[in-house]
Amino acid sequence: MTSYSCYLILLLFTWSTAAYGPNQRAQKKGDIILGGLFPIHFGVAAKDQDLKSRPESVECIRYNFRGFRWLQAMIFAIEEINSSPTLLPNMTLGYRIFDTCNTVSKALEATLSFVAQNKIDSLNLDEFCNCSEHIPSTIAVVGATGSGISTAVANLLGLFYIPQVSYASSSRLLSNKNQFKSFLRTIPNDEHQATAMADIIEYFRWNWVGTIAADDDYGRPGIEKFREEAEERDICIDFSELISQYSDEEEIQQVVEVIQNSTARVIVVFSSGPDLEPLIKEIVRRNITGKIWLASEAWASSSLIAMPEFFRVIGSTIGFALKAGQIPGFREFLQKVHPKKSPNNGFAKEFWEETFNCYLPDGSKNSPASTSFHKGHEEGLGAGNGTSAFRPPCTGDENITSVETPYLDYTHLRISYNVYLAVYSIAHALQDIYTCTPGKGLFTNGSCADIKKVEAWQVLKHLRHLNFTNNMGEQVDFDEFGDLVGNYSIINWHLSPEDGSVVFEEVGHYNVYAKKGERLFINENKILWGGFSKEVPFSNCSRDCLPGTRKGIIEGEPTCCFECVDCPDGEYSDETDASACDKCPEDYWSNENHTSCIPKQIEFLAWTEPFGIALTLFAVLGIFLTSFVLGVFTKFRNTPIVKATNRELSYLLLFSLLCCFSSSLFFIGEPQNWTCRLRQPAFGISFVLCISCILVKTNRVLLVFEAKIPTSLHRKWWGLNLQFLLVFLCTFVQIVICVIWLYTAPPSSYRNHELEDEIIFITCHEGSLMALGFLIGYTCLLAAICFFFAFKSRKLPENFNEAKFITFSMLIFFIVWISFIPAYASTYGKFVSAVEVIAILAASFGLLACIFFNKVYIILFKPSRNTIEEVRCSTAAHAFKVAARATLRRSNVSRKRSNSLGGSTGSTPSSSISSKSNHEDPFPLPACAERQRQQQRGCKQKVSFGSGTVTLSLSFEEPQKNAMATRNAKRRSSLEAQNSDDSLMRHRALLPLQ
Repeated sequence: MTSYSCYLILLLFTWSTAAYGPNQRAQKKGDIILGGLFPIHFGVAAKDQDLKSRPESVECIRYNFRGFRWLQAMIFAIEEINSSPTLLPNMTLGYRIFDTCNTVSKALEATLSFVAQNKIDSLNLDEFCNCSEHIPSTIAVVGATGSGISTAVANLLGLFYIPQVSYASSSRLLSNKNQFKSFLRTIPNDEHQATAMADIIEYFRWNWVGTIAADDDYGRPGIEKFREEAEERDICIDFSELISQYSDEEEIQQVVEVIQNSTARVIVVFSSGPDLEPLIKEIVRRNITGKIWLASEAWASSSLIAMPEFFRVIGSTIGFALKAGQIPGFREFLQKVHPKKSPNNGFAKEFWEETFNCYLPDGSKNSPASTSFHKGHEEGLGAGNGTSAFRPPCTGDENITSVETPYLDYTHLRISYNVYLAVYSIAHALQDIYTCTPGKGLFTNGSCADIKKVEAWQVLKHLRHLNFTNNMGEQVDFDEFGDLVGNYSIINWHLSPEDGSVVFEEVGHYNVYAKKGERLFINENKILWGGFSKEVPFSNCSRDCLPGTRKGIIEGEPTCCFECVDCPDGEYSDETDASACDKCPEDYWSNENHTSCIPKQIEFLAWTEPFGIALTLFAVLGIFLTSFVLGVFTKFRNTPIVKATNRELSYLLLFSLLCCFSSSLFFIGEPQNWTCRLRQPAFGISFVLCISCILVKTNRVLLVFEAKIPTSLHRKWWGLNLQFLLVFLCTFVQIVICVIWLYTAPPSSYRNHELEDEIIFITCHEGSLMALGFLIGYTCLLAAICFFFAFKSRKLPENFNEAKFITFSMLIFFIVWISFIPAYASTYGKFVSAVEVIAILAASFGLLACIFFNKVYIILFKPSRNTIEEVRCSTAAHAFKVAARATLRRSNVSRKRSNSLGGSTGSTPSSSISSKSNHEDPFPLPACAERQRQQQRGCKQKVSFGSGTVTLSLSFEEPQKNAMATRNAKRRSSLEAQNSDDSLMRHRALLPLQ
């Protein structure tokens, strides 16, 4: 019974190993078996399964020389490990390798054989029989190539925790350990490759691209990651298409139409060579040139695409290639391949036939097909396309080194090295199990696995904790996602001048370990665009916006399609394609082209500008003229004219005018805090001092002349001390206003940026406009009072006051300062100071000219009028003039009273009151008046004055001659005599004041 059971189980085992998995395989026995999945063919023949008979396995077509080299790399690594005295000594590794034909169905068919073998081993047949032909289960699988195939295989192997180490599947989806528990790989994740593609586009300043992706688990996730990276870099995608090697012709035509009509010149392609080949053939047929192809690692060096006949269309390809490795002795191993010398390699026979385009007579093919193969470089894919023609028989003596195929292209071993590394990773995991010390193991209670009965899940555990140094001295350890982080080489397709083949020139690299922004390096001098041009092609939706402009959004268009808008004033852009203009700092303004900021123009009423020079000259002229007048008055201080104008107050008035002219200079030059605090008080106090002097001076003379009898009390009241006290009190009020102003709201220097954008006006901020109003208002109030007294004293002797001139000066003062208010409010910047300087100078010149120029003229050019006789004559004339006016008023009053009291209707001859030449006068007139009186002519009597004559006459009519009229006449005569005496006594009283 036991023998029968053993026979049945052995039969089942024999059937399972034969039925599960394709018949064509590479297989070798060993203590531990490794599985392998390689694309020995590019695809399968399309066959309509109508199910009228038992379905047959589809036939694999188009031989892949690169795939066979990868398979050889696995066999070489296993044989090298088996011959190593240090790695897995006394242990032999075997292998079972299948062809995936680059399809999921064939890959799963092979994977089922790995799984079935492991399930049979779980039955523990050794308990029932001694099966000498027993083949151990597969404890790890190397493969597969495409990410879509590896995804399907990983789902199946993950159910049994069989470790899968891929050498070429880079899809980022495979990093998901929740779904792919047993998947690891020796190729970098596509996430880095997609980022590197976006970095290249950003490096060349492209922003308008198209994308094409294989419709599988490699292309879709890769292009999705690229879109994410592109969006972060403001790269716009014009079109996005999916392709497959099984797409029908109509779908290919549609994609080509999109490419042809697109304005994007850069096309990013995440695809394998077989999936892209139909599309490239159609593009070549239509001769669509001028495109830049950015190739992912899966097709960047594919011999299916990198063909000389395709170069005119895809010659501007820039792609990614894995970092090349070194495998010592691998070249010789590849050259030793021979069907008769490789009994364990079921693919060697077909390789020989495809390489030499012949057939082996003892082959299984009854009607071998002739093939043609394509040559490539680097890690390019080589393919053979079957035809209906017959091949000649192979002699078996053909020399493999005499032909050029991708199989022998070992100059840059990339995928082959990844296969080599995957095998060594599994071997080092087994070595860790072999050398494990009980108590320090990775399993429960520190236990170790038995290397003779090792299971797949135990190997997976050790692979996750693997850490070893490879033959190139690099550290190898899988991260938490089962990935190895690696770098990329950047290649550019060139046309070889020797044989016209496509060669891959390394033009840069991408270091994923570097900091962001420092990962990409490109040597532009090595890049040839279209095979000959050094000029970087343009692939932007809009032309670059030059410095000084910014990108403006066009409604309805992607953000990469924009118009260039000039930066507004005060903003700049110093880079190409600026998204926004930057504002200049506060003290800067944009230049004419808006490419940079320049310091703003500083403006104030400067000493060196023409306007400032002119105002300074006028101020200096005013100071000079005032000093000149002061000098004249000092020199002629004892003359009657100077004495009559109140010499001491005149000195103080001239000093105040000097201060007025000098205060205007504080408004010129760059405003500082101290000048701002000094200039307004200096101006206000100077003018108040000036107006106060004029006011006191004019009011003193007026009061004396208006007094009935000037007594010693008047002279005492209007002494110098009191005059200066009044001047001080008037000025002190202004000082108090200034002190309060400076204490509560002191003026300060102010940089005004608001008046004009490109100019900074340095002005004085007055602190309080109300205080300034009080200062000017108080000055104008004193001027108004002064104007009132000057107007009232306009008829006094001109030697004692300058009423007419003071009136004019006050009118000028009012006109100037009334005009100043709207001018001050309507101007800005440096012209504010200029307006105030002009007002100060105009008012000062008005006061100086009106009050002093006439006196200076008499002193210097009319000395005959600057005598005591002229002054006394003028005073006496004024006295007689007052008496005459009083007599006339009294006569008119008496006449009116006589008319009202007498009631007479008669008339009398007119009477005349006059001063005769021989009349005895107790106060004789001055000689000048006497001479003028002697020259009088006519019937009327006249009283002559210094500057003219006044006729004194009084006439009235009496309607009736009666006693009352006589009495009135006598009373009038008495009053007239009294008025005349009063006037003369006032003259005598004023003489000491002179």
